[in-house]
Amino acid sequence: MSMVKERAAVRSEISAFCKKLVLSQRAVELCEAEATPKQEEFLHRVLAEEMENRERSRRSRLMSRAGFPVYKTLEGYERRGVKLPGSLQWSDLEDGTFIQAKRNLVLYGPVGTGKTHLAIAAGLRACELGMVAKFYTVAELVMRLAEAKRGGTLERLLADIQRAQLLVLDEWGYIPVDKEGSQLLFRVIADSYESRSLVITTNLEFSKWGSVFTDDQMAAAMIDRLAHHGHLLIFEGESYRMKNALMKER
Repeated sequence: MSMVKERAAVRSEISAFCKKLVLSQRAVELCEAEATPKQEEFLHRVLAEEMENRERSRRSRLMSRAGFPVYKTLEGYERRGVKLPGSLQWSDLEDGTFIQAKRNLVLYGPVGTGKTHLAIAAGLRACELGMVAKFYTVAELVMRLAEAKRGGTLERLLADIQRAQLLVLDEWGYIPVDKEGSQLLFRVIADSYESRSLVITTNLEFSKWGSVFTDDQMAAAMIDRLAHHGHLLIFEGESYRMKNALMKER
């Protein structure tokens, strides 16, 4: 590549950096009028590092605001005990494509088989990719919704949830939810339909959801919305926590 073409390519990237950093194109104009090749290269490096620093800070903020209880990643995750449907690949979780397509994941299986780990890892990966994620246990979310309703701030909380591209709801069906809580939770599910991705972890088969959410029709409506653009992941095997506890006793 000739020197002229090289400098044009550097200026093009400088121009792109300025746009992303919300700067004017004055830097490009000065490069064309006065800068030496070395000066252009230095400016390019400064802007590139500033872009990377901002992206790193943004990812850190996204992870902090998501509310994940622990840090879990997809790297090294034991996949053998998880059955994916044919319509879903591990790369969909790694690349966040299921979130971009607004598809839901229901992670179903016994306690301790890695459902929460995978849900958190998928959420953190979304944050690394620059997406907005939120994590709640179902009990925590229902409590916050009920408190917000009593305090007159329900719409504000719902608006905050709606800003998320991915909503992770852990421990779905672990404890019964009263009628008001079921109605509030249904609103979150209904608002999320075709608007964002949901990842739900549960050890409860669909046929038993009505007993937990006090209303068979409401449970059926939840299932319908989750399943329409959703994938069911089956978790099998022995509880990791129980296995490790037994190993320590030997």
